[in-house]
Amino acid sequence: MSPQKSPRIDPLTLEVVDLIGTVVARYHEEYEEAAAEHALTGAQARLLSLLSLEPLPMRRLAQKLKCEPSNVTGIVDRLEARGLVERRPDPGDRRVKLAAATEEGRGVARSLRVSLRFAREPLAGLSRAERVALRGLLLRMLDDSVGVGGSEGP
Repeated sequence: MSPQKSPRIDPLTLEVVDLIGTVVARYHEEYEEAAAEHALTGAQARLLSLLSLEPLPMRRLAQKLKCEPSNVTGIVDRLEARGLVERRPDPGDRRVKLAAATEEGRGVARSLRVSLRFAREPLAGLSRAERVALRGLLLRMLDDSVGVGGSEGP
């Protein structure tokens, strides 16, 4: 039996991987700072951002956040106590509870997105065509790994 060789990764690919890692690290750092400005933890802010898009069952939230459902329950409890999230029955299955952002919660989530300078300012320096191309490349990378689709809109 011959030892299996791992494929050689070219220096350009390694550099791109390092750059993506740096972008992700900066994004998370700024996201945590933005969350703290609203007296939220990073996990609370991420959950609130997800719920600002659509109400979700607790189990689905746990899957999206990659954590245990019991942890999600605690996060939702704290956000509910602040009036940012509410629980409601799922119209499709009344045994299931959905967590949903309140109007105030959606406003906080919007404020979080707007306050991310790192995500916004460097992108503003790119032309619209460059942003569309970058979006297309990122979606293509995601399509290959998780089956996400995209559109050609603004």
